[in-house]
Amino acid sequence: MTSFQPPLLRLSIVQIPKPQTISRHLCNYLATTTHSVDAQLNFQSTADPPSPDPIRDTAQTIASHLSKCANLIELNQLLAHIIRTHFLELYPAPFQWNNIIRSYTRLEAHHYALSIYIAMSRAGVSPDSYTIPIVLKAVCQAFATGFGRQVHSVAIRHGLELNEYCESGFISVYSKAGEFENAHKVFEQNRFRKLGSWNAIIGGFSQGGRAKEAVTMFMEMRKCGFEPDEVTMVSVTSACGSLGHLDLALQLHKCVYQAKTSERSDTLTLNSLVDMYGKCGRMDLAYRVFSRMDEPNVSSWTSMIVGYAMHGQLYDALECFRCMREAGVRPNHVTFIGVLSACVHGGAVQEGKYYFDMMTTAYGLVPRMQHYGCMVDLLGRAGLLEEAREMVERMPMKANVIVWGCLMGACEKYGNVKMGEWVAEHLLELEPWNDGVFVVLSNIYASRGLWREVERVRGVMKERKLDKVPAYSLATNAD
Repeated sequence: MTSFQPPLLRLSIVQIPKPQTISRHLCNYLATTTHSVDAQLNFQSTADPPSPDPIRDTAQTIASHLSKCANLIELNQLLAHIIRTHFLELYPAPFQWNNIIRSYTRLEAHHYALSIYIAMSRAGVSPDSYTIPIVLKAVCQAFATGFGRQVHSVAIRHGLELNEYCESGFISVYSKAGEFENAHKVFEQNRFRKLGSWNAIIGGFSQGGRAKEAVTMFMEMRKCGFEPDEVTMVSVTSACGSLGHLDLALQLHKCVYQAKTSERSDTLTLNSLVDMYGKCGRMDLAYRVFSRMDEPNVSSWTSMIVGYAMHGQLYDALECFRCMREAGVRPNHVTFIGVLSACVHGGAVQEGKYYFDMMTTAYGLVPRMQHYGCMVDLLGRAGLLEEAREMVERMPMKANVIVWGCLMGACEKYGNVKMGEWVAEHLLELEPWNDGVFVVLSNIYASRGLWREVERVRGVMKERKLDKVPAYSLATNAD
């Protein structure tokens, strides 16, 4: 299980002395504040008339409560009640185990979800075609590829590997891990694959930065006689946007409307069109799609703002943000990345500072690395290097290579030797193999006529056998 094994063992709730007994340690851990859950369940059971099948009624009641848990505390309390009443021993079918795992996965408590699955396995309960997809979703959340491989072997042992939902889950797990060859092997092993498997492989390629492969698989899917649905179109339009292929975008737009399963336009699909046209440089078409939405959500507005920002249209981006706020739509972290990026490309320093402060004062959003990176880039491009340095130093997290790179670029632009040397030290600590640091530092020295320092830096590059990688352009056609 590689590096994921220790956390699982620490969280494991399954120190089981007998195959049909749940861990006593978990029961002691969870059964601290469960009296309200017990009272609620007992009241419901006494209020209902006697049933000829009380176990089945209890199972339905617990399933209902599991689906209604709004947070981890409520779910832990309910699980403690289940353990203390030995319900899973009285009802050993995988159905209830699946509900528990699904509930933890829904609340993004993936480590707990995987621990419950381990408990299920050690209790001698075999997984079914519903268990595996739920567990694989938790595996994706935890990026636990090693654990996913073990689940794959379990599925093969139980003859579930060709199940449509299991197969899609394995494709997603391997794709998220960057193991596209394994994902494709899973896809190819089933000659009778269904649309869900096509969606999984297309989505995996699209989200994994393999846009061209995603479009190729989409074309292959159409040749095989499959009609795309809205899930397919969201993935392939995202891939098209990454390619910036306008001709393909126009063709996909028609496919989107053909793939609609309901008369009412799906907001997610329309958002993908807005994003696609924005990345292809056609904000006029993006706005046309956006303006026809009945109720644009935060993703809709954000896609427009990011599109305007990407193409340096500062006024349009900020005006769109103003309209968003007036419409009562609450911006999120991604929205502010778009707004700050627009300020960077437009050189709007004061506006950038205003919106950066607005995040916390008006919306209670804690700035993340990307927001600090935008501000450092904004200040650096404007020549406010000391302010940019202060921004880096007061960040609550350690700056990454991108943030330092923004500051390094500003030092090169304005020929600031002292700060350039300081930034170079931090960059080399993070990426000692990065030849770009030496190249930029050499340029800074050269701009100030410090030729001895230039020769020294070039000598270091030769000693480390670092060469500047030549840049290149790639032209594509519409075929």
